[in-house]
Amino acid sequence: MGKGVVAVLEARGANVIVAPDPPELDLSSEDGATAFFAKLPPLWASIHLVGGFAMKPLVDTSLADFEKQWRLNTVTCFLSCREAVRALRKTGDGGRIVNVAARPVVAPVGGMAAYVASKAGVASLTQTLAVELAADRILVNAVLPSTIDSPANRAAMPKADHAAWPKPEELAEAIAFLSSPENTLTSGTLLPVFGRA
Repeated sequence: MGKGVVAVLEARGANVIVAPDPPELDLSSEDGATAFFAKLPPLWASIHLVGGFAMKPLVDTSLADFEKQWRLNTVTCFLSCREAVRALRKTGDGGRIVNVAARPVVAPVGGMAAYVASKAGVASLTQTLAVELAADRILVNAVLPSTIDSPANRAAMPKADHAAWPKPEELAEAIAFLSSPENTLTSGTLLPVFGRA
């Protein structure tokens, strides 16, 4: 999804800065996130795509499994949002934050409690910040994709209807709008981008 978002934003004339991959940067580290955002030029928008997926039945999920999903999805989002807000407030021009939650947050699926709980944290954080940051004119939203049409997902589910899955570039279009100056009103929204899945 990241490459699709970058391509769409650059096509629209945005100056896109991409965070380095681990281990060069760990956005679940408070020091790492703080240092990364402190070095950025003035921001208009911050889009938080870091995350990961794992699934197991509840009784087979260890605390370590749960904490790994929490750090990968919720903690990275929390730290990125916090540091983005600090950066956006410096400009005084408002701004946009877009997070990525997931369809199971609003349409629960069994067998992935740790993942869904971590993405529910992202969704709740998004809506809370939308209220908290309204006076700063910082609009905060999240997209909720279903299974994304990617080579890895196709390999994992070869018999699925891949045509029904949302494409990375389609998700990128939704993210691009939410992060753009054209979005003047929408904040606190959990935007379903399910495709036909």
